[in-house]
Amino acid sequence: MEDQFIKTASLIGDPTRASILWTLMDGRAFTATELAVSVNTSPQNISMHLGKLLDADLLCVEKQGRHKYYRFSNKEVAYALEAMASLVPKPVVASKNKTYPPIKFCRTCYDHLAGKIGVALTDSLLEQKIIVNQNNTFEISSDGEKWFSDFGINLEEAQKQKRIFLKPCLDWSERRNHIAGSIGTLLFNKMLKEDWLRKTENSRAITVTGKGEKELLKYFKIVV
Repeated sequence: MEDQFIKTASLIGDPTRASILWTLMDGRAFTATELAVSVNTSPQNISMHLGKLLDADLLCVEKQGRHKYYRFSNKEVAYALEAMASLVPKPVVASKNKTYPPIKFCRTCYDHLAGKIGVALTDSLLEQKIIVNQNNTFEISSDGEKWFSDFGINLEEAQKQKRIFLKPCLDWSERRNHIAGSIGTLLFNKMLKEDWLRKTENSRAITVTGKGEKELLKYFKIVV
């Protein structure tokens, strides 16, 4: 285990590979050419780095037509990277009126909601006892089961997915947990579908719409 940990840490610690992994955090799959441009390296160099990440099972590749697309091999890779990012020292804030950059205010963490809004959403679910914290794991309460059903999320279908159902994910900018797992993804997708939230082109930042401001206040007492 120790040898494997050292090997994995060494792989992620390389600046180019770290940039590749950070680029993939927005949940999209990229071609080798797109990643080379994104991390500012040559096609030959990107191929070498992608090979190492594939060998370590941090990435997987899918072929569609003439192109190969790279993405995380599983969602736990994204969770680990988000937690690692929380180790970056927080900047000193000179003013009490802290202005949040869009990427820290509301963003995606792979396929679920993060940032100030993502953490506030989690806090609200905990305060309303829709979910409960049991030894740093999240569980849905009996009242929460009815709440999710009324909200339009099918818990039985979520439990059938071949992935983690519900878990805390350490937010790198807020240094507190937001919701991950299939429940986190379903909540995020529901808000996108209902036009509470909108994606931003070429960015992980998420925009809260006027409708979203009203609904977040109504359901979660979040003031945007």
